[in-house]
Amino acid sequence: MAEHNETVSLPKDKEPALRVMPMPADANHTGDIFGGWIMSQVDLAGSIAAARMAQGRVATVAVNSFVFRQPVFVGDVVSFYAEVVKVGRTSITVDVEVYAQRRPEKEQCVKVTEATLTYVAVDSNRQPRVVSPPRT
Repeated sequence: MAEHNETVSLPKDKEPALRVMPMPADANHTGDIFGGWIMSQVDLAGSIAAARMAQGRVATVAVNSFVFRQPVFVGDVVSFYAEVVKVGRTSITVDVEVYAQRRPEKEQCVKVTEATLTYVAVDSNRQPRVVSPPRT
């Protein structure tokens, strides 16, 4: 795990796709939140952005990169920011940045994870389908 204890601010120019507070059941015996729990939340946040772009159902096809920078603890408010970075014929690639807000009495915000995932738009038979650009 990389050591980056620098306090940062939440992105001011975008809304989180997902915001959640992990509970004791999400932690290991030392109180750190399981990496798998974080990965599942990242997948949810990324799929929200991908489904909006695809205007329908998507399936995760690849985790292109995943970097854990800081641990997440029980009681942190964890914010997941998802941004579509590439749209192919049937695929959508999404970057997800994750921030934890700690200690409400003296708030500290740290970037804890960043990931890139690829989704594919699928039809009702779970077969790949062409991504149509969103209507504006």
